[in-house]
Amino acid sequence: MTEQATDADAMAYAQAGDLSAVRAFVAAKASALGLPASRVELLILAVSELTTNTLQHTTGGGRIRVWRGGDQVACDVVDGGPLRSPGYTMPPADMLRGRGLAIVERVCDGVEVSAVAGGTLVRIWLNL
Repeated sequence: MTEQATDADAMAYAQAGDLSAVRAFVAAKASALGLPASRVELLILAVSELTTNTLQHTTGGGRIRVWRGGDQVACDVVDGGPLRSPGYTMPPADMLRGRGLAIVERVCDGVEVSAVAGGTLVRIWLNL
């Protein structure tokens, strides 16, 4: 996936009250980029899980970017958290937490995780 985002395609978030704005931002951008409505909902779910993890497990908030690369709509979630390895298993049904990254991997067509200056970048994408 080739990065094609501009600053206009990005927003920062730092508190729980920002999450509704993040979801609205992702929905508007992904729809404008041609992602079908049912796929927009999947992207919103994945981004919600990632940004909630940022706020629960890191300090300083994060930044999100959305763009289209070829026949995919992609989203980067960057935060100050430690590098997370993909390959999450779904926890047992009686567990109260721990499903976020497993859900992201199941609803997205692709997930890449990489270290960046000061934290981690999680890049997700859905095919058009």
